[in-house]
Amino acid sequence: MPGRSVKVEAVVLRSFRFAEADRILHLLTREHGRVGAICKGVRRTRSRFGGRLEPLSRVELVLHAGRGELSTVTGAATVATADEVRTDPYRLAVATVGVETVTKLFPEQHPNERLYDGLVRFLEVLATLPTPTPSVPAQDPLALAFGLKLLTLAGWAPRLDACAACGGGGPLARYDAAAGGVVCGGCGGGFAVAPGTLEAMAALLRAPLGSVGPPTGAAGRQIQRALAESYAQHGGVQLRSYR
Repeated sequence: MPGRSVKVEAVVLRSFRFAEADRILHLLTREHGRVGAICKGVRRTRSRFGGRLEPLSRVELVLHAGRGELSTVTGAATVATADEVRTDPYRLAVATVGVETVTKLFPEQHPNERLYDGLVRFLEVLATLPTPTPSVPAQDPLALAFGLKLLTLAGWAPRLDACAACGGGGPLARYDAAAGGVVCGGCGGGFAVAPGTLEAMAALLRAPLGSVGPPTGAAGRQIQRALAESYAQHGGVQLRSYR
């Protein structure tokens, strides 16, 4: 409602320069879902907002709703800076995968507390992630687990305990996004998965974020492929982070 100010808790998803000293913010808020806002004068040296509105930071904001689509930030307080994530190239790359998945799978502008709490938890775990051995960020176990949980939250949980096409018990050795999960040899479709891939996928989906180690062998790459094909099939979504 124009002229109204509200206090919200938010994670800054993205930030863009605008005009000479302003920034446009894409926010995920607990109270109102996805929100766009403008922070005026934030790029000036004496801005009272300073570095509080960096991407991935968790903040409390006062937003003033004008007549346009963007609210105006009139107050900001830091809850968590996410400095540990932003300053580490690998952690930042993993965060990019998670944030892009959130923005592509959930474009709606309505409250989703489970989504908000999930993103907060993802960033909290990511901040404590040990320095990994060389790895592909999109195949990091935290990124894979978060992607699977977001797929489930969006209503497209993959079936992993029986054939998604006929309901049979197996053998289950293929993943078919169109069918909604694993399929037996008789139903065909999808792509063949290596031994251990489905077990690793089930563990990542079931366990709390950050509690499952890296999948072995080809499993990480195949789980990433299963996610990519599921996002495309059900949500029409393709992630740049996966390319």
